[in-house]
Parts: sequence; structure tokens; C-alpha cells
Amino acid sequence: MLKNIWYFCREAVKSMARNHLLSLATISTVAICILILGMAVLATLNASHLITRLESDLEIMSYLDKDLTADQASEVKQALEAIPGVESVRFVSREEALQYLQDSFGEDRYNLEETMGKNPLPDGYEIKALDPHQVPVIAQQVEQVAGIERVNYGKEMVNNLFLATKWVRVLSMAFIVLLSLGAIFLIATTIRLAIFSRRKEIYLMKLIGSTDWFVRWPFFIEGILLGTAGSLIAILLLAVGYETLIGSIQSVPFVPVLSNRALLIEVYAGLVMVGALLGVLGTYISLNRFLDV
Repeated sequence: MLKNIWYFCREAVKSMARNHLLSLATISTVAICILILGMAVLATLNASHLITRLESDLEIMSYLDKDLTADQASEVKQALEAIPGVESVRFVSREEALQYLQDSFGEDRYNLEETMGKNPLPDGYEIKALDPHQVPVIAQQVEQVAGIERVNYGKEMVNNLFLATKWVRVLSMAFIVLLSLGAIFLIATTIRLAIFSRRKEIYLMKLIGSTDWFVRWPFFIEGILLGTAGSLIAILLLAVGYETLIGSIQSVPFVPVLSNRALLIEVYAGLVMVGALLGVLGTYISLNRFLDV
């Protein structure tokens, strides 16, 4: 068994050296495919990261009746915290709400409270959900709590956000699948050229009684080596480019970019495995037609 493995590996290396131009073409094809695929994966992960950030910022603002006492307001908070799916309930005083408006829409020389004469805003509770997709359901239950005058969570904006995030995820996955299929086709075509140059060797091996798998294994090992080499080149370029991008974008606070090192390492390792797998698939697809002797 070990003797056969050594033979397969030796034949794979000899074939790569003998057909070095086709080997370089295959490595380049794999590198380009993995680079494009890696860029698509990182773009998808960053889009998902942004979507998750947007969803996590969703909150429900409930406004209390103005004539509630402090004890009644406390009872309302307990009722809100008892609603299934509620993560936290934070009291927002009318003074804090007015200050938020002043900071957001007012100007230093323009005082909203002096202009309006008094603070017209009610006290309220800011409610965050464990699952952002449960915000509409929780908002309906909040409306039923005694002491709540009205509820605001941007219903139309939330529905549009969920619809948009759904389509972004579906289209991203479809794009990655299409890129993977395109990569398999390109790699299979390139490897077919390398195998075509050795068709007589395959023919002779079959004539002397070699099994299909005995013929396949050196080509599979060659495909793994070529696929891994191409993917490593692509990942090196991808990692350098992405690190540069992170360094330039992190200074912009309104553009969240994925910078989780552990996740990025998993992505790069996964791309190496994908490169090796594409090499094997391309070899398998290209080799079958030459085994029919």
C-alpha cells in the first residue's frame, strides 16, 4: 500500500515537472478562480455582518400615559420584561428624549425647550428583542400592556429591511454557487489539456491491465497539488489585499468591516480545501473520457 502511494506521488510530481507549462496554467487558473471566489465570500460575509449590525440596532420605543404614577410605570416595566423574546427594557425620561432631539436635530444656538415653552414628550421604555425578527410580534404585545399610550418601531422600515436582508443572503449564496461551478469548468478544461498530452500513456496502462483507479490516483494527487498551490497563491493575494482594506476603512466609523481574525483564518483554510477539491473534481471530470479504452 505504501509502495503504491509513493509511486502515485512520484508519478504526479514527474508529470507536473514534465508538463510544467500546463501545470503553471492550471495553477494560474485555480488561483484566479479562488481569488474571485474568495472576494465573493468576503463580500458576502461583510454584507451579512452589516445586516446583522443593522438588525441588532432595531428597537421598540413605547410611550407611557402622561398621568401614570412612578409605581404604575414600574409595573409597566415588569409587564414589558415578562413578554417572551424581550432582551432588555430601559427607561427613557422625557428630559432624555428631548436632549436626544436637541443633539440630533437642533443646533447649539437653537434651544428646542425654550422654543416650545415646555417639554411635550412623554416618558417611555426602550425595548430590545433577543431576535430582531421578533420585533413586530413583540411590538403588538407591547401595545396591549396597560399604561402604554403608543408604540413606535418603524414598521415599514423594519419590513423593508428584513426583505432586503433576505434577498441579499439568497443572491449572495447563488452568486457563490455560480462562481464555484464556473471555477470547476475552467479548471476541468485546463486539466483536460494536461491529460490529453498523456493520452497515449493512459492507453498503454489500460492495455497492460491497469485498473481505472490505479490510473486515476497519480492524476488525483497532481490535481490536489495544483489546486492547493493555486489556492495558496490566491489566499496570499487575498489576505494582503483585505488587510490593506481593513486598515483604510477602520478609520471610517460608519462603515463596519469584518475583522474577526479567527473567522478570516477559517475562510482562508476553507478556500485551500476548496482549491484542492476543485483540482480533484476537475481531474475526475477530465479523466473519465480517456479511461474508455
